[in-house]
Amino acid sequence: MALLPDLVARWRLRAKTPAEKAVQWVRDHRVPGAGVKGRASLPMASPEVTGYLIPSLYGLGERGLARELVQWEVSVQRPDGAIPAVDGVPYTFDTAQVVRGFLALLNELPELEGPLRRACDFIVSQIAPDGTILTPSLDMWQLSDGSVLSDYGHLYVLPPLLNAGRRLGVSRYMTAVEHALDAFVRKPDLVVFKAELATLSHYFGYMMEALADLGRTDLAREGLAQAAALQRSDGAIPAYPGVDWVCAPGVAQLALTWYKLGERERADRAVAYLERVQNPSGGFFGSYGRGALYFPREELGWAVKFFLDCVLLRNLAPAAGDAADHLDRRDAARGAPRD
Repeated sequence: MALLPDLVARWRLRAKTPAEKAVQWVRDHRVPGAGVKGRASLPMASPEVTGYLIPSLYGLGERGLARELVQWEVSVQRPDGAIPAVDGVPYTFDTAQVVRGFLALLNELPELEGPLRRACDFIVSQIAPDGTILTPSLDMWQLSDGSVLSDYGHLYVLPPLLNAGRRLGVSRYMTAVEHALDAFVRKPDLVVFKAELATLSHYFGYMMEALADLGRTDLAREGLAQAAALQRSDGAIPAYPGVDWVCAPGVAQLALTWYKLGERERADRAVAYLERVQNPSGGFFGSYGRGALYFPREELGWAVKFFLDCVLLRNLAPAAGDAADHLDRRDAARGAPRD
């Protein structure tokens, strides 16, 4: 008889849609009174993952949960505006993802403007005169093969800073984005889908979505064409050229950008693949397939986040953008810049 409640819970989970199961995963992996875990095995919440989960949850109608999570983010913000990662280091990337969460609830909670401004001020302070995005450390960017994730992933810092500049009317945020983007687009290999773990589809996906959101759809399409050439009939995309294993969050991120660019058929096939490999818990391992190198036995919060964003866009106009981006575009026309 003791097994009955567990069996009932499992049956109820099977009865849910893939998106509902993914939201349940988020709820099940929330640390009480805090945020959501980035990795299922870790005891602590991840401010970064929680930050960019907030607009996904808010867009899916989980507004109470989104409000609780954003208030926790405010509580862990440092006086200099940075939001530290699980190792206590204030990575520039992580702070930018929390900005996404602040933006998603800014209309509903105007008191978020102060924390939002402080976070953006910190990010701007990390953009060097030559446009390079600096960060206090890259320790958490280390990979299992000893390499470090591509610095080009810092492109994903820029869309939330740009959106904040538009929403708040702060011209220096927008100028900083233009400066950093100019530095990135001068890189001759920026949109090359390299045959290396450091630029696996997860980080390549960050880069392609950022370029699309920043208006460089030409570059995003150029990069995505390389991923499209590798997409299999089942919708999966290898983690990078030359391997067969698949990075789950990377598939979701590439699909997300295809949705934003109106390439629905490819995106739909990628999402269908993810729905087939979704774990009974509602989560996703970092990677699937023989020889998988990216958290192959660990469920990842960021895989759930990007899957939920795909679900959102699948039900919206082809290039509508995610929930937070959609709000930002709507509000961007308000007034002249003010610092």
